[in-house]
Amino acid sequence: MQDQLKAAVRDVPDFPIKGILFKDITPILQDPKLFRLAVDTIADRQKGKNLKAVVGIDARGFIFAGAVAYKLGIGFVPVRKKGKLPYKTVVTSYTLEYGSETSEMHIDAINKGDNVIIVDDLLATGGTAMAAATLVKKLGGNIAEIDFLIELAFLKGRERLRDYPIFSAIQY
Repeated sequence: MQDQLKAAVRDVPDFPIKGILFKDITPILQDPKLFRLAVDTIADRQKGKNLKAVVGIDARGFIFAGAVAYKLGIGFVPVRKKGKLPYKTVVTSYTLEYGSETSEMHIDAINKGDNVIIVDDLLATGGTAMAAATLVKKLGGNIAEIDFLIELAFLKGRERLRDYPIFSAIQY
């Protein structure tokens, strides 16, 4: 099944900057069977766990996290870039492949002891996922797993997230 997903990912050279080979997931999103397969691949492994929410990472992570939360019948918690959430937030800053970023989550998004998963479309260096994990921990949440559709294993993001269980449907 993962072979079907991997075959649909489109390589876009030199995006967003020269020298980067971007993994484009829009062909998966445009195909209802593949989109369902991607969501089911993540959601089905979480069934029977005592989860309260799916934490989705801005922006493409929202696509999968929202659908996974819906399928599991649990809440969705957005992690957004600084200044995008309207209520009081917890904040963390981190470095990316090409700069630095700040992410935030509402202070009432997760209760102490809540079990959550974090979902994003792609694991590269792990900076964004680590920021989301930091926010969950600041609010006292427990991270059951961090799930990705795609992992760029050569960038070693899994090492940065070594304190958490990691799942990726597709590896490059």
